[in-house]
Amino acid sequence: MSPAPAKADWNPNAYARFRDQRFRPALDLLNAVVQMGAGDVVDLGCGNGVMASALRARAVGRGVVGVDASPAMLERAREAGYDVLQQADIADWYPQRAPGLIYSNAALHWVGGHEALMPRLAGMLGKGGTLAVQMPRQNKAPSHRVWLSLAEDLYPGRAGKMGTPGVMAPMRYEELMAPLGQFRLWETDYYQRLTAEPGSHPVRRFTESTYARPILAVLDEAERADLIRRYEEVMHTAYPVRGDGTVLFPFRRLFFTLTV
Repeated sequence: MSPAPAKADWNPNAYARFRDQRFRPALDLLNAVVQMGAGDVVDLGCGNGVMASALRARAVGRGVVGVDASPAMLERAREAGYDVLQQADIADWYPQRAPGLIYSNAALHWVGGHEALMPRLAGMLGKGGTLAVQMPRQNKAPSHRVWLSLAEDLYPGRAGKMGTPGVMAPMRYEELMAPLGQFRLWETDYYQRLTAEPGSHPVRRFTESTYARPILAVLDEAERADLIRRYEEVMHTAYPVRGDGTVLFPFRRLFFTLTV
């Protein structure tokens, strides 16, 4: 069987499996926004539109714009309540007018070149506008590191680091963004209680629809099955399934807001 395409679209159903765990940091980011400018509220990397109603409640007369590169996710977002939806790569996107808020939850770690990207996004804001960003910073934890290390061992030169997301050190964001306005930076470790599913480890289910997507996409069906089997063996040691059938899964996320 031929490998799946490396640019395979997102699977909204797989992503939504852990909706509650993904929704909590999204709300925490929005709750940290204390000021907006007069322009639109932009949900940059809006996915399936889970934050549309919460953003609209904060918009207070401003337009709410959703931006995402995934046709499948945008199709799910059409009924979510955005005024405008735009299909665009974040690396190339530019607003039609200066936003009052650029809100980006768990999206910008998929985009490279943060030293140029973050100041560019800040420069799009209108006066008094805010850039609010949340990104996972979990790549060194077993849940993420093992996907890549196993793929490199089993299929050297094929999966590599192609497409896997990453972020800079927190100090680098502070150095880069603090001179541009009022800047706040913090991290939160979320201890997520995940339910085990028959025949699969819940940490595998949580990560395979996000971080592991580009790794799994370059493998054929038999290779994916072998990688998943080996990954789950490690996960049972790293994140043991408890007697009640659950796993306690710590997940670190990096947040910052910048108001200009």
